[in-house]
Amino acid sequence: MEPRDLFEILVRDHIDSVRAFLLASLRDSVAAEDVLQETFLVAWRILDRYDRQLPFGPWVRGIAGKLLLNHRRKLGRSRVHFCDDQVLGQIDEGFRKFIQLKGDTFDEKLDALRDCLGKLKGPQREAIRLHYEHGLHCKEIADRLNIGFEAVKKHLQRGRSMLQRCLETKMPGGVA
Repeated sequence: MEPRDLFEILVRDHIDSVRAFLLASLRDSVAAEDVLQETFLVAWRILDRYDRQLPFGPWVRGIAGKLLLNHRRKLGRSRVHFCDDQVLGQIDEGFRKFIQLKGDTFDEKLDALRDCLGKLKGPQREAIRLHYEHGLHCKEIADRLNIGFEAVKKHLQRGRSMLQRCLETKMPGGVA
C-alpha cells in the first residue's frame, strides 16, 4: 500500500478526535478547522518522521498541540481556553483514555458519551453543557446560573466524574 493511501486511512480514523481536541481549546470553530487542516498538512510533510511502531493519534495530536500554541501566540489568549503544554497534555491524556474505550469507531464512542450526558441531571448537566458546548468559563456560568463560582467548579467536577463512571460501565474494561 502506498504511503498516501495509508495516510488517508489514518486521517479518516483520527480527524474527528483531532478536531475535538482542538475544539476543547479554541473558542472559534473556524480557527479550529484551520488548525485542523494545518495539522494534517504538517503531518503529511513530516510523515517520514512518524514511527509506525507508535500510535498515530498521540503523534498527530502532538502536532495539533504545537500548532495550537503557535496560534495562541499569534492571537493572544482571548480565543484559546487552555494555553500551556501541561494543560494540552491533560487534554491529550483524556483523548487517549477516550480512544481506548471499546467501540469500533469514534462515532460509537461519541454515542456512548452522548448517552451518558443524557443521564446527567440538573446543575451538573447545565454546567457541563455551558462549559463544553458554549465555551463559557466558570465565572460566566456562575453568572448565567446565578450560583457561586465554587459551586460551578464543583458541578463540573462532579459532572465529569459521573460521565467517567458512566462510560466505564457502558464500555467495561475499555478505560485505561
